[in-house]
Amino acid sequence: MKISFLQSSVICVLCAQSIVAAGATDEELNKQLETLEQRLVAVEKQAEDNSENALSVKQSAHQASSNSFNPAISVILEGVYASYKNDPENYELPGYALGGEAGLAPEGFSLGHSEIILSNNIDDKFYGQFTLAIADHDGETVVELEEAFFETLSLGYGFTVRGGRFYSGIGYLNQQHQHAWDFYDAPLIYRGLFGEQYLDDGLRMSYVAPTDLYLELGTEVFAGGKYPAGGKHSGTGSWTAFLNVGGDVGVSHSWQSGVSYWSADNIEREYGGHDHGGVGEVPLFEGDSDIVGFNAVYKWAPNGNYLDQNVKLQFEYFSRDEQGALTLLNSSPLETSTLNSRQDGWYAQAVWQFVRTWSVGVRYDMVDSDNTGSDDSVLGEAGLLTAGHMPERASLMAEWMPSEYSRIRVQYNRDDSYQKTDDQVYLQYTFSMGAHGAHQY
Repeated sequence: MKISFLQSSVICVLCAQSIVAAGATDEELNKQLETLEQRLVAVEKQAEDNSENALSVKQSAHQASSNSFNPAISVILEGVYASYKNDPENYELPGYALGGEAGLAPEGFSLGHSEIILSNNIDDKFYGQFTLAIADHDGETVVELEEAFFETLSLGYGFTVRGGRFYSGIGYLNQQHQHAWDFYDAPLIYRGLFGEQYLDDGLRMSYVAPTDLYLELGTEVFAGGKYPAGGKHSGTGSWTAFLNVGGDVGVSHSWQSGVSYWSADNIEREYGGHDHGGVGEVPLFEGDSDIVGFNAVYKWAPNGNYLDQNVKLQFEYFSRDEQGALTLLNSSPLETSTLNSRQDGWYAQAVWQFVRTWSVGVRYDMVDSDNTGSDDSVLGEAGLLTAGHMPERASLMAEWMPSEYSRIRVQYNRDDSYQKTDDQVYLQYTFSMGAHGAHQY
């Protein structure tokens, strides 16, 4: 209890009066007053200490409260060693004019795809995430903004809005960051249609129904500035719609499937100057594009315990239709052809975690195309003719995960994407430091 100077003075006077009233001598009175003075000094000292302790506690609480508003920071470290039988500079996917970040990792050691992620609840209404990607491109280390978006937390009634730059909800694998993939590289159909993955600047609205069966509906509108849209628009450049359903079967089984649609009109898309069979032409596509996708995922874990054992089966199929014109920008004079294109493909994979720290996986994927136009020589220069070859690939993977924050993976691909079979070997490490949220289903 804190005693003020006024209170101590009153106590002192009262004590003195009681002593006098008791008939004490002058010597006794002085001794009593001296004792009271010492006690009052001790009481005031204790009161000052209590006040300083209270201030320190208040400052500590304020500091903790301030720190709670700092973003959670995580870092993903990734590196890879790649070995090929063929020259990776001559990689092609017959029937597809590759763009975006399609192509093979450089031979030998490289940085891979590392990330710095900042995320946190902004307040009780919004969540935010900011992701920087660090990777090697053409022998140079490049730092680029991968994602920067907000998401609502309290709209209610199952609705959520996301805005900014983010990975589209089309398909299943597209929404996952590369470090969360079960294999080092993307399926062939992702490489051919999306240039690995599709992200853009835009807005998403999704709705989760209040039903026992998981039911999600969503739609997105994008600026259309990113591959495979690649055009400049003052308004909406591309849009998507998707539906996902899923549920549990007992305690050990779960499943999810979905359909999705992507569309863009008035595209002006350059394919990035990839070397198609050594030609090195830069095709420009102008026209309309539509993509339809289907995906299905099944998971098994004994009694729902995914830590010790689990099995994951995954399948996706995409089909793209495009109509427009194709121009070879490097030719003089410019060579142009009409284009009526159908491209489709699928992959299926299985991953088995047989003990807590070890997993193995197998994947098979293939793509096909039927591209026609007014000038086959232009289509051939762009890499859109297959010469009767259907690209396919088989992959084997094994990984060691001593914890949820570290992984060492080895992967082998027998790649028949182009005429000469390629044997590809990858040795990859992925380390996660700091706060990291749960991955999607």
